This record gives sequence, structure tokens and C-alpha cells, in this order.
Amino acid sequence: MPALKLNHREVLAQALPALGLTLDDAQITALLDYLALIQKWTKVYNLTAVRDPDEMLTHHLLDSLAVIAPLQKQLAALAGRGVVGDKPRLLDVGSGAGLPGIVIAICCPHITVHCVDTVAKKAAFIQQVAVTLKLPNLRGIHARVESLTEPYDVVSSRAFASLVDFTTWSEKALAGQGVWMGMKGKHPAEEMAALSGSVEVFHVEQLAVPGLDAERCIIWMRKRAPV
Repeated sequence: MPALKLNHREVLAQALPALGLTLDDAQITALLDYLALIQKWTKVYNLTAVRDPDEMLTHHLLDSLAVIAPLQKQLAALAGRGVVGDKPRLLDVGSGAGLPGIVIAICCPHITVHCVDTVAKKAAFIQQVAVTLKLPNLRGIHARVESLTEPYDVVSSRAFASLVDFTTWSEKALAGQGVWMGMKGKHPAEEMAALSGSVEVFHVEQLAVPGLDAERCIIWMRKRAPV
């Protein structure tokens, strides 16, 4: 693995309480090893425009970690209604370097995480991470999301497309009572207003990412129940 600056583990450990997370040493090591893999592969495959290791830590790792607690809360609510079991399935759309899909797979080993991307090299990278970090719950898929019809309890995206395109393209992949998790920067009022009448926004969640002075939010959506 490429050498990382010694303070990254410390920065990550200090950020976890602010994110409402408790991770063990093995999970922290896996997250840092994943960051090293992104750095290594980006030199050849251009996985991400962010090249500085410190920026990768905040803009990629901490940014993705900010969704873990909200995701766990939504899954607990779905489980309470008997909608999901003890092994929920999540599809990360346009996953690229695996953000936030791989981070979710590391932090939530009980969640089956599939990361789909139309770029073969990016899907291959995700498969390589699954093997290298021994993540049996992680899989990379080279496909267009429109072609996927297996039901997922959660369908997520991070800066992938507009909310309209995201929900339209992934509609067949979302289980009937599942939820969409759209990660956005600023509050996307115009995108929300343009959503189909069949899509309901039920919660807008503001996020605070340690070390990142930028707006972040999650748009939680679901299929609107027939009247």
C-alpha cells in the first residue's frame, strides 16, 4: 500500500464521534487502506479529480462517512415496519471510486452493497477493493443502472445526476417500500420541484462533515403510495 501521512488515522478517529460513529481498529484500517488504493489506482485510471491525500480524507472519506448514521437510522425505521430484514441490500449508482458504497460496506458489514458504474475500469476497481480488503458484502457491477431489476432496499447516489434522472433511471431497482438516498451539496430545491409525481421526498437531512466547509445534505425519497 502507498504510505499515508501518519496523522490520517488520528484525524479519522477524532472525526468519528462528531459523525455519530463507533468503528473498530480493523474498520479504521480498512478505510485508510481503501484511501491508499484510490491513490494508487487514480494514477492509472483517473478515478477521482481529487489527488491530494489530505483532501481525499475529507472530501471523500469523511464526506461518505457522514451518511452512515443517517442510513442506519432509516434502515432501523424500515426494519421496524417489517420492510427489511437483518441483511438489507443497497445499490450505489454511478459509484465511481466506490463513494459512498465501499465506505458503507466497510462500516456496515451486515449490508449487501452493490456498486454500479458504466465505466468498466471503475467497476473493476471496486471488485479489486472487495478482494484486497476481504469484503464479502461488496460487489462491483459494470452496467447501466436502467438494466438492473433486482430489488434493493436502498438506492444511493453521490453527485451522480439530477434527482429526476437518478430516480427515473433506478426506479426498477428500488424495492416497493425501499428508499432513495440522494447525496447533494446545497439544498436542491429546483431538482426536488422537478421530481415526478410518483416520487415523494419524505426527509431532507442536513449533514456536517468534519474539516469540510461546504454544504451537504441527503434527500430521502420513496415511491409515492397510490391514492
